[in-house]
Amino acid sequence: MRIDTDVVIVGTGVGGLFSALNLSKDKDIIMITKSDLKSSDSFLAQGGICVLRNEDDYDSYFEDTMKAGHYENRRESVDIMIRSSRKIIDKLVNYGVEFEKENGNFVYTREGGHSKPRILFHEDITGKEITSKLLAKVKELPNVHIYEYTTMTDLIVNDGVCEGVIAENEHENLKIFAKATILASGGIGGRYKHSTNFPHLTGDALDISEKHGIRLQNLDYVQIHPTTLYSTNPGRRFLISESVRGEGAVLYNSNKERFVDELLPRDVVTKAIYRQMDKDKTDYVWLSMENIPKDTILNHFPNIYNHCLNEGYDVTKECIPVVPAQHYFMGGIWVDQNSHTSMPKLYAVGETSCNGVHGANRLASNSLLESLVFAERAAKKMAAEWAAEGLVENADRKETATEPKEDEWKLLAKRYDIRKEDYQDMEEYAERCKESIWDAIRKEDEYESNHKNTKCG
Repeated sequence: MRIDTDVVIVGTGVGGLFSALNLSKDKDIIMITKSDLKSSDSFLAQGGICVLRNEDDYDSYFEDTMKAGHYENRRESVDIMIRSSRKIIDKLVNYGVEFEKENGNFVYTREGGHSKPRILFHEDITGKEITSKLLAKVKELPNVHIYEYTTMTDLIVNDGVCEGVIAENEHENLKIFAKATILASGGIGGRYKHSTNFPHLTGDALDISEKHGIRLQNLDYVQIHPTTLYSTNPGRRFLISESVRGEGAVLYNSNKERFVDELLPRDVVTKAIYRQMDKDKTDYVWLSMENIPKDTILNHFPNIYNHCLNEGYDVTKECIPVVPAQHYFMGGIWVDQNSHTSMPKLYAVGETSCNGVHGANRLASNSLLESLVFAERAAKKMAAEWAAEGLVENADRKETATEPKEDEWKLLAKRYDIRKEDYQDMEEYAERCKESIWDAIRKEDEYESNHKNTKCG
């Protein structure tokens, strides 16, 4: 079955959903997901989402991200993410996302690798809170059509240009032709025996990209989360959020002795746990929440409390066994700062992509933010490209772009929801100028079409 659309998005996590919400409402969008809509790792994120608290926090936040990534991060990507964070939070709040507040002000928590509290949260289900609200907004859009239980099997490529995807479900095979394609299909946890990811997330986009010679990067950069609830049962591991340690939880060896600074970066803590397990000849170490007030546990970590209780552990009274498990993928499909891959008309966002923000190791609670920031940039870049294509098609009109005057920025801000200070580079600035011109051309064409048969008198 052939389907023609403007944009096809593979994946319905925060990256895919935010891309759809930031695309023009006059574009037809198809979204496909390999499982059901709620089986996305975005729903599983517990800890929270980072945000630049104020300008004084910038240097510290930047250094924390770089240090956690072993300074292998792309500095420009880190800068973009941090500078965009407050605007992203504002958008989420406008979409109905609720973060913990006290006396009307945001409450910030701290996690491993952070030098100070800068993480917003909603209990211990921040990912669910954000993703569910974004999904509800996408479902309201008449231009978006979602296909569940539909798996991408290949890209449609013509002369080196992506023209959509091939997919299949229980009922039919689909050829979805699109002007632009966004891969937002998540990580690779399904390839591991022990992972916090959903098992259907097997990195299909990576295999398909390699087949077509699309640039990949840092495929060996896999993050192991230090603390998941130990279990002998098969299947996905239950995450014990890093924010638990940020609130005071400590790690013990078999003799109930501390053996590591719990707020070091994830990879450091993970290595310390493995060393201790080897030394003690055990399959796990102990995590104690004895330093956290009971009210804090019940109010901040209700999901963790209830899950552990169902497993036979009362975290307000006893230690729980924890073990490292695969959690996040820092590598993926190489993209530029606008989420564009090495193939024309193909974008990648979220854990599928590698924009260099995380370097060799992700700083806690940067994943949701990174996905949202670069999903928005993908949508803006696509709009700019469409505008540029329109200018080429109408080149005979001899329209030229000029820099907006200072008093014209207010008009651009109102029309495009952007501010002068939001521009990250001259390329984006130029593309927006083109978009402004093309908008004027469209309006002129519409006017001429509506009045070409009108006669005076």
